[in-house]
Amino acid sequence: MREIQQLNIEKDYEAIFALSQFAFQYKLSETEFEEKKVEAERHIIWGWMEGEQLAAKTHLIPLSCYINGKPFEMGGISAVATWPEYRRQGMVKHLLYHALQYMKRHGQTISFLHPFSVPFYRKYGWELTFTNWELSIPMEQLKQSEPAVGNVRRIEKDIPLLQSLYTRFAKNYTGMLVRDAQWWKQRVLNEKWQIAVNYDYEGNADGYILYEVKNDVLTVKEMVYNTVNGWKLLLQFIANHDSMAKKVEMTVPENSNLTLLLDEPRFEQKIAPYFMARVVDVLTFLEQYPFQVCKEDVVILLHVEDHFLPENSGMYQLSQLHGETTVTFVENHSHIDEVGIHCTIQQFTSMFLGYKRPMELYQMNHIQGRQQDIALLEKIIPKQQTYFPDFY
Repeated sequence: MREIQQLNIEKDYEAIFALSQFAFQYKLSETEFEEKKVEAERHIIWGWMEGEQLAAKTHLIPLSCYINGKPFEMGGISAVATWPEYRRQGMVKHLLYHALQYMKRHGQTISFLHPFSVPFYRKYGWELTFTNWELSIPMEQLKQSEPAVGNVRRIEKDIPLLQSLYTRFAKNYTGMLVRDAQWWKQRVLNEKWQIAVNYDYEGNADGYILYEVKNDVLTVKEMVYNTVNGWKLLLQFIANHDSMAKKVEMTVPENSNLTLLLDEPRFEQKIAPYFMARVVDVLTFLEQYPFQVCKEDVVILLHVEDHFLPENSGMYQLSQLHGETTVTFVENHSHIDEVGIHCTIQQFTSMFLGYKRPMELYQMNHIQGRQQDIALLEKIIPKQQTYFPDFY
């Protein structure tokens, strides 16, 4: 008998991790196995069962992320895997649909995942929304002509302090997680990273860096700063490791102005696509969305097409009058199908997360409509860079 079942981490952990280790080609030690088991207690795990045999599975991690500074409930899809003898039978498709329906019922209006294949997940409504700028900088090129004021000190794990600095920083980027103490312990500080905090001239903490030095390379896991002065202090701190490392490797937001701080900005740089996202519940997402207030009154008709979750398909009226935005789902719209802006769920997600602007997509013929309507949509979607420094 074929069916989807919710798995129990205590009862089914051997089957769950046997499939994960095979599919993702890693081997857990006994200690790592126990750590993974504890971490997976926050996951909701569904398996496609062939009788008593686990054939395929997916994990859903209930999380939250910031979108233009506002927290949104998010469902993180992870560890999607199928045993080879059961592949290409549509099991993952059914598991993803099951997970999305669960997210919708539980108020998770958006979902993120790290794809093994972008075309595969595009079929189910996810779209690339996070890109990393990966830098490899010779250590001597981190020297700056303008000094910073303050100091940097290495510290032991201080989650409340790191959390406060991280939260200030994270609200400036769309997509960054709303972390809790458990996430810090299990996903951020779970390895032997060095931790250093920068302080301004009055002794106030302003940012931090997580890093390691190994084989002549200083690798930055995460760098958070809330002022330019604090950013310079952290770069100076990295440069002080010049006797230990020949180069620095780090990942920064795609719109980072790091090169403006360096005397010599020519070094190895790579833009790398990273995570994908999809809006799960269009109406609820729009009702919660923090629109930019426009100086003029706005009425936009937005046609969304979602093949995988057809309940999202339809026309939405966005009205902004006297600074107040209202969203209405128009049920009977056959007489006005030709007007308004037309987009797929993928392009809808890309626009409203700020990864691509409406006018960009319009110029590429990825969305359709009158140019004046596209211009209005441009005005009410805030401009904020997407960035996702985490992984799951």
